[in-house]
Amino acid sequence: MKKLTQALVFGMIVAGGIAYAETEATDPTVIARQDLMKSFGGAAKVLGGMASGEVAFDAAAAEAAKATLVNGSAEIAAKFTDNPSDPGSEAKPEIWTGWDAFLAKAQGLNSAATALDVASAEGIGAGMGAVGGACKACHTDYRM
Repeated sequence: MKKLTQALVFGMIVAGGIAYAETEATDPTVIARQDLMKSFGGAAKVLGGMASGEVAFDAAAAEAAKATLVNGSAEIAAKFTDNPSDPGSEAKPEIWTGWDAFLAKAQGLNSAATALDVASAEGIGAGMGAVGGACKACHTDYRM
């Protein structure tokens, strides 16, 4: 279970945008989106560390990480309203040509994050698969 959780957390961090693009973004809209995705990666790292037992369970930190995911996922639509031409962006144009499907995937992350039980490390571990799956589902279709 520990290795599975570690692999899940690693995958979420990479999928969450912690890995930097070859070219840095310069457009403020793109930078704001990337910062949002980085916040998701940071929250996933905190929660994954608790779920794996590598970090001691901390109820306040778990709740704060969950809040980052819940509140941030509610901001996705607003962060992606514009599609500036920025070579540092990793967003595929399919976001804007398939807007409703994109919003549905953003809602999937919000639902998974909202359902996440952060009352214990075990609860976190049980719910992180859904959170990671929601991140991956969106990034598979909409991230370069």
